[in-house]
Amino acid sequence: QVQLVESGGGLVQSGGSLRLSCAASGGTFSSLAMGWFRQAPGKKREFVSAITWSGDNTHYGDSVRGRFTSSRDNAKNTVYLQMNNLKPEDTAVYYCAASNLDYGIGLYTSEWQYDVWGQGTQVTISS
Repeated sequence: QVQLVESGGGLVQSGGSLRLSCAASGGTFSSLAMGWFRQAPGKKREFVSAITWSGDNTHYGDSVRGRFTSSRDNAKNTVYLQMNNLKPEDTAVYYCAASNLDYGIGLYTSEWQYDVWGQGTQVTISS
């Protein structure tokens, strides 16, 4: 069973950038589709991005499209989320997740499609 650990969160000003990392261990990372979700206080967990096993295909939620970019390095068992032009409404705990479906070829937007979750990393954007 793969395990996921996120890092890179923090406090930045509106308009700034952060890069989150999610390191995987204990499984075959290159066969997994990966996703990022976020949860703000008092709100439901929200889909942010998805990436296929190869990294060739990505998909983003409407609220982050054009500002966030997901990528992965299978040699390092790591997936990244580059976040630019951050806004106060991006404040949330960000989670990465791994999916065993379809040998990693899909782009999944629902929580139930993911099997393993990280512990989350806090991102806070000040206005």
